[in-house]
Amino acid sequence: MTALALLIPGGNGQLGHDLVAQAPEGSVVHHPGSRDLDVTQAGDVVRAIDALLAAAGDLSPVVINAAAYTAVDAAETDRDAAYSVNADGPRLLAAVCASRQVPLIQVSTDYVFSGDKAEPYEVDDAVSPQSVYGITKLAGESSVLRSGAEAWVVRTSWVYGASGSANFVKSILRLAGERDSLSVVDDQRGSPTWSADLATGLLELAGLVVAGGGPRSRVLHCTGGGETTWYGFARAIFEELGTDPERVKPCTTAEFPRPAKRPANSVLSPAAWAEAGLTPLRPWRAALSEAFPGFATSARG
Repeated sequence: MTALALLIPGGNGQLGHDLVAQAPEGSVVHHPGSRDLDVTQAGDVVRAIDALLAAAGDLSPVVINAAAYTAVDAAETDRDAAYSVNADGPRLLAAVCASRQVPLIQVSTDYVFSGDKAEPYEVDDAVSPQSVYGITKLAGESSVLRSGAEAWVVRTSWVYGASGSANFVKSILRLAGERDSLSVVDDQRGSPTWSADLATGLLELAGLVVAGGGPRSRVLHCTGGGETTWYGFARAIFEELGTDPERVKPCTTAEFPRPAKRPANSVLSPAAWAEAGLTPLRPWRAALSEAFPGFATSARG
C-alpha cells in the first residue's frame, strides 16, 4: 500500500488507534486526540491541516475523521455537544480541506436511517434519523458533501475495538462477570464491525483516492459481513469467552427502553463499496473470533 500523509482527528479512539496501527509503512501520521485537536475550533483545524501539509513532503495528504460524539443516549439531552462534534466539526474540516485541496473521508453511521426498511439500506436510500445522535451525524454528512471538498462519507455500524472507550463487546464481557444471566434485545438487526477491519477498509479507500481512482459514489457503506441482532452478538461474545451462551436471554426493545430510539433494521448494503473495487469486510462472526484475544490483552493492561 502506498505511503500517505494522514491526519486522523480522534486518533486516540478505538478506530483512530487501528488507523494509526495499520497506516502504510513510510507514512506520516498525525493522530491528535480531542485534547490536541478540537475539531469544533476553526483555528485548531487550520493549524492541524497546515501542519500535515508541512510534514507531508512528497506524500499525498488525506484526512480521515474518526472524531465523533458517540454517546447515543446522552446525546438526547446533551444536544449542543453532539452537534458541535458531529456536525460543526466535519463542516470545519471539510471547509479547510476544500481550501487546501486535501481529500477528506468522513466516518458516519447506520443511525441516519429510520430502520423501517426490511432489506439492507443502500447508499441512496432515504435518510430519516430517529435520534439526536443520528440527526447530528447526518448534519455532518450533509456539510461534508456540500463543502466542495474532495470528500467521501463512509457509514458503518456497531463498531467495537479493544482500544478506546466502552463498546458493546466490553459491556457484555463486564456483565458476564457480574451476572448469572442477562437479557439482550433481539429485535434490532445490524452488522457488528471490528474497528481494525474498518480501518483496513478506510485506508484502502484513502489509497484509491490519492491514486486518482476515488469512487464515483460519494457515500459508501463499510461494515462487517452478514447480520445479527444484539442478542445474537452477545451470544457470540459468550461463546468466545468460553462460557454458556444460554445465559443470554432475548428480550424486545419495548422491554428494554432507552432514551434514544434505535433503528429496528440498520443493516447496510455493501453494494456501492464493492462496485468501487474496494475489498468487502470479512463476515462479522469471523472478525469477532480474531478480535477477541485483544480484549483479554486490553483487560490485563
